[in-house]
Amino acid sequence: MRALAIAATGMNAQQMNVEVIANNIANINTTGFKRARAEFTDLLYQAERLQGVPMRGGQAAVPEGAQIGLGVKAAAIRNLHMQGALTNTANKLDLAINGQGWFQVQGPEGEILYARAGAFNTNAEGQLVTIEGYLVEPAIVVPENTVDVVVNQSGQVFAQIGGQMQLEELGQLTLANFANETGLEPLGGNLYRETVASGQPVIGAPGDPGYGSLHQGYLESSNVDPVKEITELISAQRAYEMNSKVIQAADDMAGTVSKGIR
Repeated sequence: MRALAIAATGMNAQQMNVEVIANNIANINTTGFKRARAEFTDLLYQAERLQGVPMRGGQAAVPEGAQIGLGVKAAAIRNLHMQGALTNTANKLDLAINGQGWFQVQGPEGEILYARAGAFNTNAEGQLVTIEGYLVEPAIVVPENTVDVVVNQSGQVFAQIGGQMQLEELGQLTLANFANETGLEPLGGNLYRETVASGQPVIGAPGDPGYGSLHQGYLESSNVDPVKEITELISAQRAYEMNSKVIQAADDMAGTVSKGIR
């Protein structure tokens, strides 16, 4: 019976849905995390009778056909790049983007990766790095005798050197924008990679039209809504149970037929 195979695809789809929701909930406190949503499409249809074909007498076309769907499949897992809430940390090297844009990070193989998480620090050479130790691009080097670091909303980085009254400019942070943010490839570690689907990055300064502003001493929280995730988890669980009931019903019907034959 086709109902068995159709319901099985539904159970597989809802299992993936639950896995996506579980990952969202697991990262509810991950800095800069963007929740994901599973997208599904229906499978091929088997035509019992096509609409529009001539009726038996040949005078007119059949207005409706009979086509039976063969189930569901996963089409995509879409990352929803909505703004997360800004949390005050009072750490001078924590930076949050309020609006569009991505920090640029030099990956382990020298390629440029992208991140929304701005939990930065300095390494032994005074270079601005991520918590994983990857260099932030453009490079910013904080001198050893720095008393304070100031980052304005436009991305300009200044240092107050011990014994000096005036601030010394260390460099300019820039942001990257993409035509299709959902096309970025998530790598883990709060990092994303450019793909053909995302398009090439367009670099600009924070605060420019189309780019968010930087906020020093803040971090962008995860955009996961726990209430929404629990609601969707319950819905996925119910859908999984309903598909399992379809399989049980189809099995009972097949058993009735086999008993009748005997």
